[in-house]
Amino acid sequence: MAHVGEVMYTALEIFLVVACCLGNMLVISAVWTSGALRQPTFCFIASLAVADFLVGSVAIPLAVLVDGRVETSFHSCLFISCVVIMLTQASVYSLLAIAVDRYLRVYIPLKYKQRVKSVHSWAIVAACWVTAAALGCVPMFGWNNHDTAKHNSTTIVCQFLTVIPMSYLVNFCFLSCLLPPMVIMTALYCYIFCTISQQLRSAIARAVKTNDYYIKEQKLARSLALVLALFAACWLPIHIMNTIEFYSQSSQVPHIAFYVGILLSHANSAVNPVVYAFKIPRIKKAYNIIWRKYLPCKREQQKCQGSQTAENNASSNTYSTAKSASIVA
Repeated sequence: MAHVGEVMYTALEIFLVVACCLGNMLVISAVWTSGALRQPTFCFIASLAVADFLVGSVAIPLAVLVDGRVETSFHSCLFISCVVIMLTQASVYSLLAIAVDRYLRVYIPLKYKQRVKSVHSWAIVAACWVTAAALGCVPMFGWNNHDTAKHNSTTIVCQFLTVIPMSYLVNFCFLSCLLPPMVIMTALYCYIFCTISQQLRSAIARAVKTNDYYIKEQKLARSLALVLALFAACWLPIHIMNTIEFYSQSSQVPHIAFYVGILLSHANSAVNPVVYAFKIPRIKKAYNIIWRKYLPCKREQQKCQGSQTAENNASSNTYSTAKSASIVA
């Protein structure tokens, strides 16, 4: 990459780091302070926010690091690259957990609260992260470029594709670990929307009051489906480019396109908090509470100052009254 392009790429990555960290810290705080962690869906949203926060605080800096900027041992570079992959897998399985949870709320609405407990949610979150860690660390156990990359040297210029084989990225990460969950999630959301639409049409046809439960489920499902759609839009381009590059056995994709795809995949972790802010009322309400509590008011600055002045005057009057009373006494 040319020097100007490298500076722009690094600057954009730094911006994404800040956006990912601040936005997802806000999501985690909102879910925590609102007490929504007791609900499975918000427990999984918190898991996704943690994954996105780690993408910003860990994965993106490491991705910049493994772009040929440092020299490390082969296995150190391999471990750094595996951490980046693991966090991507954690996001995928958190999204899958959310989709399955919404499916169960529509498929067994009356039995859902009896069968799905908070402890089940935390167990599923733990399973998602353990599975992501196991799949992300597969290259550490032999599926890597050790034989072709080391060249009898103690150190290498650390680059992602120097240590991670394209066969692993395409055949395992994309075709086996990413694409099937995305297909399953798409099918689940299609079922959810079809079922809810059928229930709402049935209520209208029978001239009965529309079930608020299904209206609420429809709104939340739309918001979470949008999160899934953005995930697909951000991650599919880089995987498709990798697939084209791998199966064509030649450089068919422009080099700069890969960097655009990488930036797009990292940007996904920054857009989710924005979706939550505009689409999920409970998180939006928690955002507003946190905003008013921790950030200084701007429009109401004069009002705040006026309130402070009134408090000072009240304190002064109280003091004067007390002093006068003591003199009279």
